[in-house]
Amino acid sequence: MRRAAILALGTALGAVFCAAPALAQSAAPATTAAPYKAPRTAFGQPDIMGFWSNSTLTPMTRPAAIKEKATYTEAEVDKLEGAVLIEIDEAQAATDPDAGAEFRQKTTNERPEFTAAGGAVGGYNRFWLDPGNHVMRVAGEPRTSLLTTPNGQFPARKAQAAPTPAAPRAPRPAYASMDYESRGSGDRCIIGFGRNGGPPMFPNGFYNNNYQIVQTPTHVMIEVEMNHDTRIVRLDAKHNTDTIRPYFGDSIGWWEGDTLVVETTNIPQSQAFMGSWENLKVTERFKRVAADRLYYSFSVEDPSMWDAAWGGEYEFHPLDGHIFEYACHEGNYALPGILAGNKFDEEAKEAKEAAEAKAKAPKGKSKN
Repeated sequence: MRRAAILALGTALGAVFCAAPALAQSAAPATTAAPYKAPRTAFGQPDIMGFWSNSTLTPMTRPAAIKEKATYTEAEVDKLEGAVLIEIDEAQAATDPDAGAEFRQKTTNERPEFTAAGGAVGGYNRFWLDPGNHVMRVAGEPRTSLLTTPNGQFPARKAQAAPTPAAPRAPRPAYASMDYESRGSGDRCIIGFGRNGGPPMFPNGFYNNNYQIVQTPTHVMIEVEMNHDTRIVRLDAKHNTDTIRPYFGDSIGWWEGDTLVVETTNIPQSQAFMGSWENLKVTERFKRVAADRLYYSFSVEDPSMWDAAWGGEYEFHPLDGHIFEYACHEGNYALPGILAGNKFDEEAKEAKEAAEAKAKAPKGKSKN
């Protein structure tokens, strides 16, 4: 009797276990995490406010050596980010107090752009720079460029369009004619150098790649740390019909679901992007995709320059801290120094030329 009961129990358990796969197949699929939903402001807009940064190791255009490769491997990411940690560690080394003004702290990875920025005065030793410590990731992918064109480069221009501007040239000789209006907007503290303010907005590769976004029901303000610039976006508005081209252009915006779309026209010539300004239209999109990530993309259009629109994308990450005023002219004597040094060089050159001309002049006959 006992043996029969055990056999019956075993048969029943066997039936359960044999039926288990069928039960599993008919069970409801495992639930996946719900898509991120941005919090709302008190007036109902998706909340993208806060302090953000776009500092990154990823350049605007893809390094030529990796051609069509849009993403890095994790091993390549570790190598790139590890090299920066070494740079930072070496930059912390104590400086000899007796070193001259031209001293530059050397690092194992000497970046040409940093060396050029330091010039002969050590003004931008690696210690003072904050270009970014991480490769840019978009939806988790480590990108090799911020541009999303097939080769990560600027697209070819139309045949009749002016050629792509060359890389910035070395500063012209100091004795060239100069006044304050001949200097760039960065030297004059009008707007920051690089394209931090945009549009489109990019990190400058050196420092101060930080932003604050503030929303109201009718406007969005983007404060750019690099030179304390401020972009004002008018929501649900129309472009101005006048011919005025304000700094950063004329920006209007609207919400498409959780995405803020910003369209900018009337960009001034002084803020041309790749030589385009008169017919340039830049469309930017901002969307909070995580508590600590703000997606940003841009599209560039100019029918006189390119056959089709093109652009790029990246993700802002939170700034650990707040933005303080970038008081460019507060105690900044750079521009008067540049002009004074230029005047000194001009006078020295004129004196030299006068002396040479005098030496070459025919000697007059002496009187007896």
